[in-house]
Amino acid sequence: MRSERLTPGDLVGCRYRQVQRLRFPGIGPLEASVQRKARRDAGVAEVYSRLPIPPKKRGRVPFERLDLDPDEELAEFHTLEAIAAGANLITGAVFAGDWDGVAWETVADILVRNPDGTYLPVMVSNHRVARPSPHGQMQAIATARLGLGAAVPVKANLRHHTIDGYRLALAIRGLEEAGAVGVDKHGAVIGQDRDRAYLVDVTRYAPAAERALLAPPPTDPRRVKECANCRFWGECEPELQRIDEISLFLPGDRAAPYRERGIATTQALIDAHLGDISHIAAAWRADIPVLRRVRETTAPRFDVEIDIDVEAYLDLGAYLWGAFDGHDYHPFVTWSGLGEAAEGVNFATFWRWLMARRDKARQHGQTFAAFCYASNGENHWMLSSARRFHGVVDGVPDEEEVRRFISSDQWVDMFAVARSQLVGPGGLGLKQLAPAAGFHWEEEDFAGEDSLHAFLVAATGAEGEAEAARAQLLSYNGDDCRATAAVRHWLRQGARSAPVLGSGAV
Repeated sequence: MRSERLTPGDLVGCRYRQVQRLRFPGIGPLEASVQRKARRDAGVAEVYSRLPIPPKKRGRVPFERLDLDPDEELAEFHTLEAIAAGANLITGAVFAGDWDGVAWETVADILVRNPDGTYLPVMVSNHRVARPSPHGQMQAIATARLGLGAAVPVKANLRHHTIDGYRLALAIRGLEEAGAVGVDKHGAVIGQDRDRAYLVDVTRYAPAAERALLAPPPTDPRRVKECANCRFWGECEPELQRIDEISLFLPGDRAAPYRERGIATTQALIDAHLGDISHIAAAWRADIPVLRRVRETTAPRFDVEIDIDVEAYLDLGAYLWGAFDGHDYHPFVTWSGLGEAAEGVNFATFWRWLMARRDKARQHGQTFAAFCYASNGENHWMLSSARRFHGVVDGVPDEEEVRRFISSDQWVDMFAVARSQLVGPGGLGLKQLAPAAGFHWEEEDFAGEDSLHAFLVAATGAEGEAEAARAQLLSYNGDDCRATAAVRHWLRQGARSAPVLGSGAV
């Protein structure tokens, strides 16, 4: 991409990246960004492999597919040539233009020629772009029929992702300037279900895309969620520290209520004596990771305790259910077949093991509970596994059985337990809280983005690389389970290393 042009990615999240990209052109992308691009490239390649490659003649109807290189210097010119030639499928198309003085550029992963000679832009996304729904109604085209078949109705609901909408809006803008856009201005998105392109009305995204494109870039940085994986953070952080910017403590929109009161620095927030928030700000300034809301912390106690953590790859499926019984780590894992029977078999094996531990405890007159940290992920994948595989794979429970379990007192969310008694100036995620409890991961600096890339290597890499990635993921998941147990034991002991909020200990 040409650095002076805005891309759809520039229009979401932190807009100060535009400024820093021009100021520091020599700063390359971080490893996390490289890995994210590799996952996207793999997704695009998978979709391209499913596109039709018919012979030049299908009876009397010619069919032509042109694969372009979007990184080539003359990519825009070749795109216009391919459109003028009337190719049925064009991959790697590039559009660029000027929107009220703002230069922009976007890649259309696929252009599909309509019967009237116009083109339908199709984007490949690593998001889940639609979900099956008995009450939903959408139009979709099979990936293998793009350029050959028509859209058919499907029962699904659209899941909107801003970046996908902006990409489509700019592609439609490019097609308009090329005189090749359809009257209805529709586009399509292929998400994690690589077999379907879901049609969407792009006019719903165009106004927001225009506002984002024409909005002037900010003049100063502020800390937002994306800063953690931004190549320019090393330049922005000193600027923020120099002025004691409040977003260092309260990133994103969390500082908005205090800015409205004229409080723009962390020290001003501390000095304002606004109760808990000022005490928490002082703790953050003093590098205190956790505070107690209560004098005596507690945690539920059972005779038999199992700590559980799940690992999933995007929204395609759960490949690893880890369980720690206080002595041993038990991984239930599949490195292939997500969304297929192999994933269901793996979940069934895990579920049988967990229920067997519960039943054995009951037989011995013991109490039992399974613990996790922030249950949304585990709950989602248990229910999803039941919906997809019950009745298809032996041993997979039905959805009602899973719901009974996760709503019972035998399923405990330690994040909810911790949040009711603690406050973390930098958050109460497991990676923030477990070190305060004295626990440390063997795989340091390994987080969500890293695990996604590691699974891609574990599932598709060469033998040596795959084995190393698998060992890394098992270590990471096992330590997540052990960390949950460590937090529980620390709370039972009173969490004495954490000062009491507002006690004057900060």
